[in-house]
Amino acid sequence: MTSLDTQAQRHIAEIGHQGPGWLGPIAVLAALTSALTTFLVLAGLTPILPTHDVVIWVFILNGALILVLLGVVAWQAKKLMRERRAGTAAAGLHVRIVGLFSLVAVLPAILVAVVATVTLERGLDPWFTGSIKDLMTNTVEIARAYRENQCRSLARETQLMAADLNRAKVLYDADRKVFHDFLNSRALFLGFPLTMILEPDGKVVEKIEPRPIEGGVPQPAPADLEDANENEALCLFPRTGNVFRALLKLQAHDGKILYVAREVDPRAVEFPQVAEAGVAIYEALEQKKVGIQVAFASMFTLIALIVLLSAIWFGLNFANKLVAPIRRLIYATDQVATGNFYVQVPVRSGEGDLAHLGETFNKMTSELRHQHDGLTAASELIDRRRLFTEAVLAGVSAGVIGIDAQNNITIVNPSTEALLATTSDDLLGRSIGAVLPEVLNLVEEMRSSRQRILQKQILISRRGKERTLNVRMASEQARSEARDLVITLDDITDLVTAQRTSAWADVARRIAHEIKNPLTPIQLSAERIRRKYGKVITTDREVFDQCTDTIVRQVDDIKRMVDEFSSFARMPKPKIGDEDLNETIRQVVFMMRIAHTDIQFADQLPHHPVVVPIDRRLLSQAITNIVKNATEAIAAVPEEERGQGQIAVSLDDRNPEFLIIEITDNGKGFPVEGRQRLLEPYMTTREGGTGLGLPIVSKILEDHGGGMELVDNPAGRGGRVRMWIPKAGLAAPAKSDIAADRETNRASS
Repeated sequence: MTSLDTQAQRHIAEIGHQGPGWLGPIAVLAALTSALTTFLVLAGLTPILPTHDVVIWVFILNGALILVLLGVVAWQAKKLMRERRAGTAAAGLHVRIVGLFSLVAVLPAILVAVVATVTLERGLDPWFTGSIKDLMTNTVEIARAYRENQCRSLARETQLMAADLNRAKVLYDADRKVFHDFLNSRALFLGFPLTMILEPDGKVVEKIEPRPIEGGVPQPAPADLEDANENEALCLFPRTGNVFRALLKLQAHDGKILYVAREVDPRAVEFPQVAEAGVAIYEALEQKKVGIQVAFASMFTLIALIVLLSAIWFGLNFANKLVAPIRRLIYATDQVATGNFYVQVPVRSGEGDLAHLGETFNKMTSELRHQHDGLTAASELIDRRRLFTEAVLAGVSAGVIGIDAQNNITIVNPSTEALLATTSDDLLGRSIGAVLPEVLNLVEEMRSSRQRILQKQILISRRGKERTLNVRMASEQARSEARDLVITLDDITDLVTAQRTSAWADVARRIAHEIKNPLTPIQLSAERIRRKYGKVITTDREVFDQCTDTIVRQVDDIKRMVDEFSSFARMPKPKIGDEDLNETIRQVVFMMRIAHTDIQFADQLPHHPVVVPIDRRLLSQAITNIVKNATEAIAAVPEEERGQGQIAVSLDDRNPEFLIIEITDNGKGFPVEGRQRLLEPYMTTREGGTGLGLPIVSKILEDHGGGMELVDNPAGRGGRVRMWIPKAGLAAPAKSDIAADRETNRASS
């Protein structure tokens, strides 16, 4: 276990430890206790009376506890958001759980708040609507109207009695006893328990009291006596008791005043006062309606906030306890994903099923660690074998291609890349039929046969170059269509060319030996016949001379051909010496420019001497032969299509290992098919050619450790001959390097 693994394990153990959390539980417990106490005090269920001061202090205490709860919840919420922004494991789950708890706490609180507000509003509004208010006001008016009605009834009856007494004035003056009886009868008839005739100063003249009134009837006050008149009875309301009184002056009795009293229903006196008191209380309550609603709403809001914040705090703590083991598991899983199989999750007994999940995770990481160690060891062994195989394939000169059951390429070696003039990125994953269609028939034959090894030769053409390949296919299974194949590509072009060259050289030696011997006698005989019999023959002398000239000329041509055969068969070994290749090429171009003034020659040569170990004579012969072929290619173009003949000769010494000579013309160019066979003896496309010029040039370059290739003119019509020789002399660079440099120069061209 590394130090990084130890740090990860320590970090996992620290997940879930939030530090001292005593403030939250204390604040929540105190807030809930305060809310319950507030409710009991306001409900009157405690000895503490809900006075104004008590209510104020309760409000202050609850507000302070709410601020503390807000601080605790805000601190935890800020910590949660910081973890979310930092991308802490399970932060999203933590936020969702807290949000769910908060939603569960908020929705009931909002619902209860709406219901309580509506209930309070609906409970108070009916009592203060217009009908109730009118009822209360009408009750007072009705009570007053009832009292006044009693007064009017008493006044009316008093006026009736006064009219009777005014008419009985004569009786009053004649017989007071009879008048007294008359007064008594009228009092009984009208239902007056007390009837008195008073002087204006209050002195009683007559008094009739058939039924004594409980508590007695007070005498009228002097002010009341003064207010009495003759037209309308004056009704007196009692301050206490239920006795109504009336005063009326008697017109016929010299200003005397009739004073009567009658008992009425006590409610007629008490109810107006009660109704007025009730209306006063009703109006006071109506004025305090908004204040009561605000007080109840404020108290409910405080209690609801306490409950809500407490629920959120409980949700946060529950989420912490739920998310902490999940967060440890996620962090541990991330560690496993990065390759740390030594990580272990702390298991705590109070976490229930999550603890069991942690134990299972620890067992899983242990198994993964053992399997990983085994796989690592196996992978290291496979890597060593793979590196060994790649080293073997890289060192093999033949190209190696591996294909799967779908004929897709799975492996190639560098020799294959050089042979097919491409890279492994362009080969891997592609079908063998798209990359090398020449072997597709062999692949199908291999899959349909019982053979485990199949070998044949094929010809491929890549970028104008034909190569002869020896193809060998092998498989690990005897017969199965769904099997992998290994294809070996051995470039035997040089070997075949060398074999053909050797064979042609042997043939050339034999032909030169067999033909050259009789050529001299034939030529001498023809010349002797012409000298001896030329003067004797008189008829058809022209025919005779023409025949002898033809014999001599043809013998010379045959001699020249035999000399070329001999030269090709017995190429001299190069005599290597330090020569300036730049100057050698310049001399060849100069001579050819003098000989062919109708062709435009251009040379691109370095401005400094290029001294290399070469045979100047042979290399000059090779370059001269190629330039001569270029002039003949230009001459072979029809005159109407030829235009200005152009030949460009260049020398490139920028490559660190070899020198590149390129000769480009705008002649008829090289054929597309069989182009590389032009380097074989007696292969020519020019009428009258021997087919030995290019093979001799190729042989000279091979003797110098170099080579040549025939390509098209990149500017259009014509051809280009690219030759290269090593800077170090006969110690030629590796074949793969030459091929790579061919591609480099081809790309630069």
